[in-house]
Amino acid sequence: MVRPARRVGFVEYAIREIDALARELERRGRRVIRLNIGDPVAYGFQPPKQLLEALARAVEEGFNGYSPSEGLPELREAVAERERRVNGVEVEAEDVVITAGVSEAISMLMAALVDEGDEVLLPSPCYPVYVPYVRLYGGIPKFYRLVEEGGSWRLGEGFEKLVTPRTKAVVVINPHNPTGAVLGEGEVRRLAEVAASVGAVVVSDEIYDALVFEGRFRSTAAAAKGVPVIGLNGFSKRWLATGWRLGYVYFSSPGGELEEVKEAVVRLARTRLCAPTPAQRAAALALKQGEGFVESVREEMRRRRDLFAKLVGEVEGLELAKPQATFYAYPRLAAKGDWGDDLGFARGLLEEEGVAVVHGRGFYDCSGDRFRVVFLPPPDVLEEAVERIGRYISRHAAR
Repeated sequence: MVRPARRVGFVEYAIREIDALARELERRGRRVIRLNIGDPVAYGFQPPKQLLEALARAVEEGFNGYSPSEGLPELREAVAERERRVNGVEVEAEDVVITAGVSEAISMLMAALVDEGDEVLLPSPCYPVYVPYVRLYGGIPKFYRLVEEGGSWRLGEGFEKLVTPRTKAVVVINPHNPTGAVLGEGEVRRLAEVAASVGAVVVSDEIYDALVFEGRFRSTAAAAKGVPVIGLNGFSKRWLATGWRLGYVYFSSPGGELEEVKEAVVRLARTRLCAPTPAQRAAALALKQGEGFVESVREEMRRRRDLFAKLVGEVEGLELAKPQATFYAYPRLAAKGDWGDDLGFARGLLEEEGVAVVHGRGFYDCSGDRFRVVFLPPPDVLEEAVERIGRYISRHAAR
């Protein structure tokens, strides 16, 4: 038996693991309502016509070979222009590296930043991809809490005490997956200033920046001017092109503090050659036409968010801070039941009612009473899903 490397023994991704259980049920002939994976395309959304036409044009024009590893120059320029115009981030094309989705960007960043024993501060709850990559490269993940109060989320107490001279990076996910929250400018600035006090870089994941329903979104690099910020974004969510695997990372450092890290990321990018060239060309062409289509996408997602929040409000034993952004909701189990913890709840709900959600511990949330829901399905499916969730809670809640 050939043994795998020990360093991959802890790698897990709860969102896909729940999906594997759902597929097993479907193989047995069960119908499953999937509220577990954040893929708008799976729920009937499709990329805008301008992007699809641009892809066909790119292929016909011969953009089918390798691109520069950093990305096509015209796409890097278009991304930099978009970040300056939309988010107020002062970056140039040479500060942008195109990646095969944000997940690849996270991997390359952690490889470029983290040495053995370095600490990386992450939010809890946290998009789960970050943790295995920190560990894979010898880093130590440490978690700062996000807490819900009065229907909104904010930084928990004691964040400053977590930052030490060994802190290499502080990760901000804003808008936030899995809660759907938007951290205020003051909170973001507080995170950035504390990171800067020990020479740590801020990594700001802003993939949902265009899907904000309430609240004012301010990019971290714009809110914390003068602090080195590495921004992550891409085309999967607002452009509804999840399968195209096209993202980007930018380096905002007024004092040039990130030049060596940027060069390290570029060297890593060269080892995998390039992100998909036809998709890059299509994105460059489509960006020049603007992102006006996003407004209708956002409004449709807002309607589904409002319906889901209303339905959950009618279920005894569930509480929900109405999400301000993204297409995720993060309900709390106000009732206790024989399901045990959040994983027991997710498994039981899937097995008995055929509804797939992701337990909070899958997002490194130790509260034990949360689960994430994707509210992208059409209204009739959302209504049926919440009815099944309510039925499961009613049947198993402690009396």
